[in-house]
Amino acid sequence: MILGIGVDVCHVPRIARLATNPRFPARILSLGEHERFNLLNGPVERTRFLAVRWAIKESAYKALYPTYQPTWKDLAFLTHQPENKKPILTFSKNKEIKLHASVSHDGEYVFATVFAERV
Repeated sequence: MILGIGVDVCHVPRIARLATNPRFPARILSLGEHERFNLLNGPVERTRFLAVRWAIKESAYKALYPTYQPTWKDLAFLTHQPENKKPILTFSKNKEIKLHASVSHDGEYVFATVFAERV
């Protein structure tokens, strides 16, 4: 059953400003995402990582609402999967929900789309 589709456009410089607060990453990242974030070097790579997660999670919220209202940490966008599998988006509060995500980058913008379905 289709629950919804969500889209979001994120302006990377906005995330760069938010990221000047050292608590910002911990506020929006799941535990696994935060571990990966801590391995990144340099502000450009870290800002891009945060911008992608912001756009994906905003899109997921829009796809799931009003049936579900996930928090930032309920959602995790995991890249670098074994065997070169595509990245996955998970919703920790409900394993019966499958989330399909697509992300595009262009200059200062990140565009994300999430399709939510109940399996």
